[in-house]
Amino acid sequence: MGKSSKDKRDAYYRLAKEQGWRARSAFKLLQLDEEFNLFENVTRVVDLCAAPGSWSQVLSRVLIKGEKFGRCAWQDREARFRQHMLNVIPSDVAPDQGEKGSEEGLLQNEEASPQRDVKIVSIDLQPISPLPGIVTLRADITHPATVPLLLKALDPDYDPETMNQQASHPVDLVLSDGAPDVTGLHDLDIYVQSQLLFAALNLALCVLKPGGKFVAKIFRGRNVDLLYAQLKIFFDKVYVAKPRSSRASSVEAFIVCINFQPPEGFKASLEEPLGVGNRLPKMLAQRNAALPITAPEIMQDYVTGAWNFIPERVQTVHGDGICDVEVEDLSIEPFDKDIRWIAPFVACGDLSAFDSDASYKLPDDHVSLDPVQPPTAPPYKRAIELRRANGGAYGKPPGK
Repeated sequence: MGKSSKDKRDAYYRLAKEQGWRARSAFKLLQLDEEFNLFENVTRVVDLCAAPGSWSQVLSRVLIKGEKFGRCAWQDREARFRQHMLNVIPSDVAPDQGEKGSEEGLLQNEEASPQRDVKIVSIDLQPISPLPGIVTLRADITHPATVPLLLKALDPDYDPETMNQQASHPVDLVLSDGAPDVTGLHDLDIYVQSQLLFAALNLALCVLKPGGKFVAKIFRGRNVDLLYAQLKIFFDKVYVAKPRSSRASSVEAFIVCINFQPPEGFKASLEEPLGVGNRLPKMLAQRNAALPITAPEIMQDYVTGAWNFIPERVQTVHGDGICDVEVEDLSIEPFDKDIRWIAPFVACGDLSAFDSDASYKLPDDHVSLDPVQPPTAPPYKRAIELRRANGGAYGKPPGK
């Protein structure tokens, strides 16, 4: 089982090396952009859990260098094709004369147009190899001390002693491709992933501007629709997207939140996640104390003779001794009904693209390439060093 075997089994792993991407996950972001046009009018971005930096590499090439991928690429390709059919452009730049086939032919005939005033900050616990125009931070997104570091990277004039944890120059887009080391216990993995997503969301709420976008990885599980409903509080539109480069056998998907609209009076802070933090028990106690005191009552059904429990009855006694009883109208909405909001599910990527779960026959002259960026600090690095010190997998020979 060598590299050529993995090239057969994972087409996107092979394409990532051939096209210069640090990891195959770059295609996931590109396919999400094809569907949702994530990079339109975007100049300030925060990339969370960025190592090894494939998503940051996409941001660098698209926003800083001005290269065209995803939606911009095929829109430009279609426009040039129509111009060619109408003989508006000369035939020597026809769409079929590109150096790398139909997918990239048009892009070879145009020079990239770099953009100005682009700010991209990448954060991860693992070190990230430098990228052109990218500010990298090695920090923990679940720790409150990360917010001042991020705000300082976004705005050099930020002073944590005199300013709050809100960005003076907010960003347009926040990305998070982070995931925990899976254990195989799906319920545990989904729970840990949801907590990582909440940490990314809390950080995004501190730096995201109204109308901004938030994209994060999720693990689909039994109660994930509750998470969708919570995100719907802060964003106008929430979608669940599955890129074609994401294996169908994987429970991963991506939550795409568009048009950030925070509730009135909401202020984000990692010390008080989602504006509540440790004050939740006190807030619940105050809310319960403000509710009218009610007592459960039992009423008999005259038809069946059964005794039914009426959960909520509010009694108001007037000065003349008349008692008004307000009973909830159970015919409108049953009190025991579980109300959930289901996010639309969108499949991203062209159907003619490679299938991430399929194996492909390689040409006879295929040469397997090395990864563009080897892991900088993999968790297995220490184990490899100890194995080498002991003489390999079977230990040192006797007498040495």
